[in-house]
Amino acid sequence: MRNESDNDAEMNVARLASEEWGVLSLEQLRRCGLSEDMVSRRVRRGRLHRLHQGVYAVGHANVPLEGRFLAAVKASGSGAVLSHFSAAALWEMVKWDARYPEVTVKDTTPRVRARIRVHRTRFLDAKDVRRHREIPVTSPARTALDLCSQLPDRAARRAVRQSISQRLLNVGQLLEVLDRQARRPGARRLRRIVATGAVPTRTELEDAVLDVILAAGLGHPDVNTPMLLEGRRIVPDFRWPERKLIVEADSRTWHDNQLAREDDAERQALLEAHGERVVRVTWEQAISGRDQTMKRLQAAAGV
Repeated sequence: MRNESDNDAEMNVARLASEEWGVLSLEQLRRCGLSEDMVSRRVRRGRLHRLHQGVYAVGHANVPLEGRFLAAVKASGSGAVLSHFSAAALWEMVKWDARYPEVTVKDTTPRVRARIRVHRTRFLDAKDVRRHREIPVTSPARTALDLCSQLPDRAARRAVRQSISQRLLNVGQLLEVLDRQARRPGARRLRRIVATGAVPTRTELEDAVLDVILAAGLGHPDVNTPMLLEGRRIVPDFRWPERKLIVEADSRTWHDNQLAREDDAERQALLEAHGERVVRVTWEQAISGRDQTMKRLQAAAGV
């Protein structure tokens, strides 16, 4: 038979779990009024589920991704923060791919945690730490730096450019973290991304087309900068105002239907009526026909 103390503890656990993605540490359970014996009994009865040593899911083990991230942070000790690919997934810089969660701890003592990848560092400035969705996590700029130590060039560029497009971070923040962390793994790659066009592309195709543009030596275009023509707002993908040249990333996803094609034709006619030249580049042309596309863009730009 439950006593009043048990009921109070249950209410405390439920209340706190609702604020913590359903995941509590042993220390938090103790503060709620549960002894270790009470915790053990609840584990046997299926009311608590062990996720990591000293970390439990309340009620059921099927916690959301945020709960799994928070559980990994709690299991890694005081001062641990979600980092690298996991932090990038939390910030929506990349899509999560079900790998083990990654955390960073500010020390050099080896730590082994089952089903958690622990990174150790001496350099985790307060500027590099945030709390997002109630989870301690590296800042977007520090996350971008760490991500550049893991991903290949194209994927790293895409993540950085998408983050800028979403206004999650800006070039100034990237340069600031690079100044402080110049010798960190990933710093050279991130600096190269910033130097060669960390501009806010909206899609993977736009990102691929921009790489072709830069490789062709056309210089940095205006990216997704609105124009107003005859009362109509038009947003070219890439434009050089001085050349009156526009390059459009022509995606089948958005353009392969009758209405989209008619809108594209009307839009292009309006641009050309105002002296703009429009060049369209498909995914196949940007990837498989890269060299030929570079020559076509150079000819259009007169370079």
